[in-house]
Amino acid sequence: MTSTLETQPAAAPGPAAAAVREVRVAIIGSGFAGLGMAIALRRRGEHDFVVLERADDVGGTWRDNTYPGAACDVQSNLYSFSFAPNPDWPRSYSEQPEIQAYLQATADRFGVREHCVFGADVTSARWDDASRRWQVRTTAGEFRAQVLVSAAGALADPTYPDIPGLDGFAGTVMHSARWDDSHDLTSEKVAVIGTGASAIQVVPAIQPIVDSVAVYQRTPAWVVPRTDHPVKPLMRTLYRFVPGLQRAVRSALYLFREFLVIGMAKQRRFLKPVAKLARTHLHRQVRDPKLRAALTPDYTIGCKRILISNDYFPAVAAPNAELVTAGIAEVREHSIVDRDGIERPTDTIVLATGFHVTDLPIAEKICGRGGTSLAEVWSDGMVSNRSSTVAGFPNLFLLVGPNVGVGHTSMVYMIESQVAYVDDALQTMDAEGLEVLETTEQAQQAYRDLIAEKSKGTVWLAGGCASWYLDKHGHNTTLWPDFTFRFRRLTRTLDRENYVGTPAAAPAGTPEVAA
Repeated sequence: MTSTLETQPAAAPGPAAAAVREVRVAIIGSGFAGLGMAIALRRRGEHDFVVLERADDVGGTWRDNTYPGAACDVQSNLYSFSFAPNPDWPRSYSEQPEIQAYLQATADRFGVREHCVFGADVTSARWDDASRRWQVRTTAGEFRAQVLVSAAGALADPTYPDIPGLDGFAGTVMHSARWDDSHDLTSEKVAVIGTGASAIQVVPAIQPIVDSVAVYQRTPAWVVPRTDHPVKPLMRTLYRFVPGLQRAVRSALYLFREFLVIGMAKQRRFLKPVAKLARTHLHRQVRDPKLRAALTPDYTIGCKRILISNDYFPAVAAPNAELVTAGIAEVREHSIVDRDGIERPTDTIVLATGFHVTDLPIAEKICGRGGTSLAEVWSDGMVSNRSSTVAGFPNLFLLVGPNVGVGHTSMVYMIESQVAYVDDALQTMDAEGLEVLETTEQAQQAYRDLIAEKSKGTVWLAGGCASWYLDKHGHNTTLWPDFTFRFRRLTRTLDRENYVGTPAAAPAGTPEVAA
């Protein structure tokens, strides 16, 4: 079997380190979150930090996801750093190469590439109480850092389905997040497993060139029109010379998307117009009543991520496409058999099966006081204070951690909020002469209770679906269940009263001090 199941992003192996490198801050990952943190440090004059990146370039999700049709479902003017607007976006919704180029250019513009250590896959990060440092081991050498920032992200490690016979498939298997660009799908019989955000982009992109495409659907998605269009040269010129105009457009997009929270988290009746739009979109694009019924969700819109596409339904309805809803019984050497007993010849299997979101793999590698891993602490669900810190893990900060996800707007807005919070924590440590800063279990529990209270009655818990927003216990440990401006208000500055710290001059074993 030719397979990319276990393939990681290409990485340039770094030379073995002759000695442990000492840094003040070590950042894991160079996607939007890692770069945002690095830029914040550079902008205020901090240079003693590294960005540990397992691949050979910056970009994170937008470097890894090169599948056909990969694009963002948030408008470019909003899905970008507020401090680094791009007047040259070619379309209102950008595609993967354009976003990756933006991240590369931003890293160069703010001088953070020189802080990146590529080919540095973190294999372990352990807190040492004696030295009050994080001991970080990577494939590019060892580092010792006072502060560790994990910006590994929730869309970093793909999940693979447990399907009988998949390992014995003789054709090609590849996850959408580990796309093999060298493999030509022309005239092949292709199976796409999954109907989420990646699948609805892959299917229309490959449908015109393949012999056949079978889309294996477990749950239909709510899909609304994609209002994408080229950005006219005049508008780009205005953005460049009147930057206030682009900021105004960004603000308008933010406010428009924020209105969705009213329906998702407050009053679900406000989602009815969105559901009507989605139903109309489906009826206009799919004429076959049987296919239309199979593509119609039976849960409240917003319970799963609302998808945007103008070409997914036409692609599924094309003569060489088939929607399979019976489920997969097994994979054979050259075919897939569904639970109705129908066998479909298959050359290539595309797994559009998502990522480890509620069980982040990086959590297995990070160990705090007493050698306890973050995964062990999170065995009953991810917990944190302000989505950024965890009791028992001194000087550890999480970006895109628990309850930071959003199903309606730009993740970059949330990332910038978290970066400001972490940066304020670092400045607080400097101002107070603290070597160690750690949140309390009481603050962590209070935040968990806050999330649980805000989640009650939301579409994500009461919308009638099972989604990756919820963990195996049915808890919302992924999404921020409120307006995002409230999250920003909550994380604008460090809640110092919820932290204890140890002065730099204090000998080992000195009790920590509160605010």
